[in-house]
Amino acid sequence: MVSRNCFFSSLLALLSVATSPLLQAANTSCPSDGTYIQVLGSGGPEVGDGRASSSYLIWHNGKARVLVDVGGGSSDNFGRSGANFEDLDTILFSHFHVDHSADLPALIKSSFFDDRKKDLPVYGPSGSHWMPDTTDFLESLFDIEGAFRYLADFMDDGRRNGYRLQPVILDVENKKIQSAFSGPDINVRAISVHHGPLPALAWRIDIGNKSMIFSGDMNGDFKTLPILAKNADLLIAHNAVPKGARGVERNLHMPPVVIGEIAAQAKVKQLILSHRMRRTLGREKETLSEIKIHYSGPVGFANDMGCFKP
Repeated sequence: MVSRNCFFSSLLALLSVATSPLLQAANTSCPSDGTYIQVLGSGGPEVGDGRASSSYLIWHNGKARVLVDVGGGSSDNFGRSGANFEDLDTILFSHFHVDHSADLPALIKSSFFDDRKKDLPVYGPSGSHWMPDTTDFLESLFDIEGAFRYLADFMDDGRRNGYRLQPVILDVENKKIQSAFSGPDINVRAISVHHGPLPALAWRIDIGNKSMIFSGDMNGDFKTLPILAKNADLLIAHNAVPKGARGVERNLHMPPVVIGEIAAQAKVKQLILSHRMRRTLGREKETLSEIKIHYSGPVGFANDMGCFKP
């Protein structure tokens, strides 16, 4: 049963949009049956917004299977969620801005005290003048000459920590859907998206019979996300800028009307807005109005630790 506080939080967040039966709030773990997305971080790079930075956990039948981005504060919420690190199949990065990657060292250090024995693939974008590629990113942290070189065992061949991190690079110059992790009940794919000059990916995870899309940070210029998101059960899109955004912020992020266009083009069944920054917080009614110009499906707003059922 959803608590009274959770009920009113959901009601206020959705404003004039009827609460979708697919939307569920949670304080800790998601339900143990079925597939859920748990929001470990619903904010951006601001420390004053009261939110952890971008991070999402996919649960399937009671196990945390996929972690998407690891922004500041999310490692603490990973612990609060009740997830077991050894259950993770993979970690996916949309890009390596601080608000999407800063808590990886904290999470990896914590895993030293867990029982993981299986190597962990870490997928992310290729690099550029502005950003390292995925291998360089991990090595800059955990290699023998990295910032956290005392954790170098996680990158070497000795397996002294029980497992190794295995970086896998996806080429952002390839604007087509690229395959990443796959297993008996899971298929992970990505596509390049436009985030100004930064190499960036959007992700699609099909697990069981559910499909979930994570836009990451993007402005929509590549027109690639609707291809990846076609007929998905749920799209998490980043609501980092408001209506009328201009200049640098518009070059990096999509305004609400573009989010609505993409959701409609892809025919997604449910839309959740995350990466909520102070410039968009408090403007939910305006945001919904802009989205509804194109998209008529259910829309929700993400908060830390909330669970959403695709």
